[in-house]
Amino acid sequence: MSDKKKKAGQEYVSFTKEMRRDYTILVPMMLAMHFRLIVNVFRRYGYKTELLENTGPQIAEEGLRVVHNDTCYPAILVIGQFLDALKSGKYDVHKTALLMFQTGGGCRASNYIFLIRKALKKAGYGFVPVISFNFMDLEHHPGFQLTLPILHKLLYAVLYGDLLTCVTNQCRPYEISRGEAVRRAESWTNQLAEDLVQGGSVSYRHIRNTYRKILDDFASIPCELRPPVKVGIVGEIFVKYSPLANNDLEQFLIDEGAEPVVPGLLDFLLYSLFNTEEDYRLYRMGGKTHLLFRLAYRILCKKKRDLIGIIREHGRFDPPTPFEEITDLTEGYIGSGAKMGEGWLLTAEMLELSRAGCSNIVCTQPFGCLPNHICGKGMMRPIREKNPDVNIIAIDYDAGATRVNQENRLKLMLANARKADRPPEAEKPPEDPPRQSEPSARAIRAEKG
Repeated sequence: MSDKKKKAGQEYVSFTKEMRRDYTILVPMMLAMHFRLIVNVFRRYGYKTELLENTGPQIAEEGLRVVHNDTCYPAILVIGQFLDALKSGKYDVHKTALLMFQTGGGCRASNYIFLIRKALKKAGYGFVPVISFNFMDLEHHPGFQLTLPILHKLLYAVLYGDLLTCVTNQCRPYEISRGEAVRRAESWTNQLAEDLVQGGSVSYRHIRNTYRKILDDFASIPCELRPPVKVGIVGEIFVKYSPLANNDLEQFLIDEGAEPVVPGLLDFLLYSLFNTEEDYRLYRMGGKTHLLFRLAYRILCKKKRDLIGIIREHGRFDPPTPFEEITDLTEGYIGSGAKMGEGWLLTAEMLELSRAGCSNIVCTQPFGCLPNHICGKGMMRPIREKNPDVNIIAIDYDAGATRVNQENRLKLMLANARKADRPPEAEKPPEDPPRQSEPSARAIRAEKG
């Protein structure tokens, strides 16, 4: 019998130490390369984890059966993916647990897990444990413990994932042999997964050398030389990253000849750590624990700066921006206390992309998402006023939204982007050939006479 605990007035099934031996833990998909590495780290430490890759229209349909259609679209998809997997017959539902990542924020980061449990109960799976992966002491599961060795390797899983995403997207639109960048990314993901599960700690010198090997490998991909049309992707974290949620937005942009530019997952982790320091500064929240988060913030910032330095030293690829510079970009736009959902980071990412030369930006948001409407769509006008060259569109994603309408709006944005990048000479209509004046009637008579 599983243990039951109460948290915030709700009863939930705890993941016990006994469950760890023979339970399969299902992880929802968001970032393929990142999450494959993360899942392998958990496996290395004895957790039977499996990354869900089930897709299709039935995912949203499953979610809508047990969740109100006005609920946040990412919640519908995550719940739908879980239920679709549980109903597939692939797993013993009485020996299956679900994993949900939480940061403890006021939006989906803290409330989804209760919504998942409510949906599971409604669907007849109330006995399935839902594990909370968090650093904010939200819940305790005796059979799932985050130790320092696990966190150490998870950090490099995120850094590797960010690097692979960065270089893959900078190759895919221009590669001569289609699919080469994706094949190499998959090969590196498998190799890095094996690397991370080796016994003992990971040498930082080895990590840095691996960064260089990845850069060298992708730099060797034959690419055509043509002016890039870069399109940044920002928004709610799940819709921004998940192909299931954004109708494979990155692939669509690449098919249209554009280069997608997506901020890394590490930035969101740094954003969460930065906010704990802001809570202490503004409200004296957190007590002594904010010192631990401050230390973690500085360590992660240094890791990102090291990666940026190696990319710059290599010289072939454009590096991301140091996070310390990103936090300064919102001055005069939005306060750092605005941290519901993606909060000030959403505004900062748009400004970061613009400063880096990526003036075309897609702001992805679940329909009706209030934090995105304020910090994303609501900040488009002030950003345009101070940066008139920025071309931003907001795209709503929802179970009832049509893919055709979304893609038509994206095509219009790309048409405007190409028009803006065209040299002025190309805008001028071709001049008419000089017209020869017709001979007058008097000249004709004179010629005949």
